[in-house]
Amino acid sequence: MAAIIDVQHVNKAFGGLKVINDCSIQVEKGSITGLIGPNGAGKSTLFNIIAGALPLDSGRVLLDGDDITNQPANALFHRGLLRTFQIAHEFSHMTALENLMMVPPAQSGENLFAAWFTPGLVRSEETEVRRRALEVIDFIGLHHVRNELAGNLSGGQKKLLELGRTMMTDARVVLLDEIAAGVNRTLLGDLVTNIERLNRELGYTFLVIEHDMDMIARLCDPVIVLAQGSVMVEGSIAEIQNNPEVIEAYFGAAS
Repeated sequence: MAAIIDVQHVNKAFGGLKVINDCSIQVEKGSITGLIGPNGAGKSTLFNIIAGALPLDSGRVLLDGDDITNQPANALFHRGLLRTFQIAHEFSHMTALENLMMVPPAQSGENLFAAWFTPGLVRSEETEVRRRALEVIDFIGLHHVRNELAGNLSGGQKKLLELGRTMMTDARVVLLDEIAAGVNRTLLGDLVTNIERLNRELGYTFLVIEHDMDMIARLCDPVIVLAQGSVMVEGSIAEIQNNPEVIEAYFGAAS
């Protein structure tokens, strides 16, 4: 299967500290690929480079064969590459439903001229966006809090809402950054189920940074292990868990 994300020999340093060191990874289209490694391995830095939040020093990043090296996050958004955050970034003073309705770009109502002279078009678009948002909020299981201010939602509900925002666009690849952090086990089960459904039913490709190994084991194949800014090993979760190099990197030498 073809790679939709292809990271080629990427390097990134902060001052004299090299955080990403000649790193190359591929994420196959339609996969749920895990990205794990000990603290300081460079996972978040690599994520930020792919997502357009950090410039790289050398190397290339391709999206479905097109060079997207150092393109900004807003440009990648329009190309279907999105990310979530370890700490959810909701509009706290808007309702859950309104948070979803904010996502689609280039809505006519954002244009003052259109709002004045083509109000029918604006109303028609808003009706369609609201319909889609209601479908999404049902999909992610938040219909009962659709009119609640997003700032009042629990941590897990905010993560579900953030996942829902990816559904309001033509997403192709979603980068999930520690989506399990701060989420109770019940809502975490809902999150995992929704990720599986988005992958299976809508063809989403996911790249997942996560410390919850149970979640990685359920969701991800393959799993890529980073250490000191480079790929240590890649394989199934069973191969990773039984790899002596990985055990050494995480836990140190056996006494």
